[in-house]
Amino acid sequence: MTSDQDDRAAPRPPGAAPDRARASRKQVLLRLDPAVHEAMAKWASDDLRSVNAQIEVILRRALADAGRDPKAAPMRPRGRPPKHS
Repeated sequence: MTSDQDDRAAPRPPGAAPDRARASRKQVLLRLDPAVHEAMAKWASDDLRSVNAQIEVILRRALADAGRDPKAAPMRPRGRPPKHS
């Protein structure tokens, strides 16, 4: 079994994204000082983003500023996704 198969075979926690979305995103455990997390959460809320999305925006900007732009796929727009009828 390959590592890709191992990842797809792993059980998903409640509320996790579908397998097709998980396959295209990497998961990283990040430990933050509570004050840093609180500041990130406030900033993310102000920008109508999740903390995770806010961290990704900041990392993308830092990479671009450092001349290390990964040319990654664009992020989805801010705010809640539209409801499908």
